[in-house]
Amino acid sequence: MAYKIKEDACIACGTCIDECPVGAISAGDVYVIDPSACTDCGTCADVCPSEAIIPE
Repeated sequence: MAYKIKEDACIACGTCIDECPVGAISAGDVYVIDPSACTDCGTCADVCPSEAIIPE
């Protein structure tokens, strides 16, 4: 199961991008996780300061 970013909670801080070991997260006004690239490691969710990353 991949992770996803709750658009209303994402503050676009960039913390998750630096932590993703497979580069599954794209930057923008709201960040996006590519579900086909996500390996479900949960590292991004662990470091997200706004708790915007949840299991899909």
